[in-house]
Amino acid sequence: MRKIALVLLLVHCCGLLSAQKQKKRRASRERSPQQELVYDNINYLPVIRTVQLYPAEQENALPVIELHSNDQLELAFDDLRGDIRNYYLSMEHCDANWKPSRLSPLEYASGFNEERVMTYESSVNTLQPYTHYRASFPTENMRPKLAGNYLLKVYEDADKSRLVISRRFYVVAPLMIVAPELIPSFDVAKRRSNQKLNLRINTGGLTVSNPYQDVKVLVMQNQRPDVQEWLTSPQFVNGNELTYQDNRTLDFGGGNEFRYIDLRSLRLASERMADIAIDSTARVNLVPDINYRTAAYASVFDENGGFFIRNQDKASASAESDYIEVTFTLEDREQVPGTIYVVGGFNNYRREPANQLTLRPGTGSWQATLLLKQGVYDYEYVLATPAGGVDPAFFSGNHFETGNTYQILVYNRRPGTTWDELVGYTEVDTESATRR
Repeated sequence: MRKIALVLLLVHCCGLLSAQKQKKRRASRERSPQQELVYDNINYLPVIRTVQLYPAEQENALPVIELHSNDQLELAFDDLRGDIRNYYLSMEHCDANWKPSRLSPLEYASGFNEERVMTYESSVNTLQPYTHYRASFPTENMRPKLAGNYLLKVYEDADKSRLVISRRFYVVAPLMIVAPELIPSFDVAKRRSNQKLNLRINTGGLTVSNPYQDVKVLVMQNQRPDVQEWLTSPQFVNGNELTYQDNRTLDFGGGNEFRYIDLRSLRLASERMADIAIDSTARVNLVPDINYRTAAYASVFDENGGFFIRNQDKASASAESDYIEVTFTLEDREQVPGTIYVVGGFNNYRREPANQLTLRPGTGSWQATLLLKQGVYDYEYVLATPAGGVDPAFFSGNHFETGNTYQILVYNRRPGTTWDELVGYTEVDTESATRR
């Protein structure tokens, strides 16, 4: 009996010591700081990297799901702190302009409107340690009840002020049918550079009292927030058909095919890598890019700005891919009338100090070094002018032959309500439209 009692006492003491150690580890771990919410695609901490949000089995597609369907969105991201943290998800309904819709969670979400991120894995044999997190939603505890724009929030320890990520996604109730048409620009001088869209929208069985006030349309090129246009009123209304064919609207510069880099292997340099160096970190210098604004169009396959996490050297791209310090170089000896940024889907086309190029004195070369996970990336250089404008084609030119996708979203505000429903969505591929 004494031996049994002694064993029980030892087990109890070991348990107390283990609990105290765990408590000390939790106390010593610095929690994510409090943040002010921004209704945009934001990584609030520099240690949060490689955020992806897309429909299941449609990697890099716009995160759109259908209301009351079994559609799922996949969220993935890395935390470079490398420890295990308690992350939670919740969502908020917004109007078409990404302002809070002033609805309570009970009105737009079923369940508790909160879900814990349960799937994670630590990186394996990487120079940069990280923890990879994944989540799928909607779930039984978090499911949208209304169509419209939603902001997904990711935060630590169920404390919504400790934000780490916010991402926009869309829930559509397909009540209207959108029929886009790609035509030559009405401006003869732009026919070699621009892509013009006309739209016909059938309101179906949805009663629209005042289409000039209640319906508005957003058209984005390649999911880009810096290349988009709003239509606030149709040109013609004929019964349940709305026509948008103003000569001055939806006349987009075609841009050029995206530049790309292949970072899938650190053993064998791809064609865009000038050199690879590996010691305490992995570093890659890319072959310098040039300004080909005045060059003729050349057909090159691209992913319309997207990126894919892939690894040719290891089995698991999500947990065995390393992070690389990638140096981009743009050679342009002409005077640049603004600030240059390297952008793509990997950074949501945001223009921030981290992806701003700086001039190397006396060389005519502009450089920026970004930390990227192994994979394949589309990117391009954009010019931000001192007046606040953005020229996406300053370093690449505009060509009507360029393959682009256009995302078309139709919003309707019912009389007496304070929010906008997403009632129509479609995507048009200019290459397919041209072949037709």
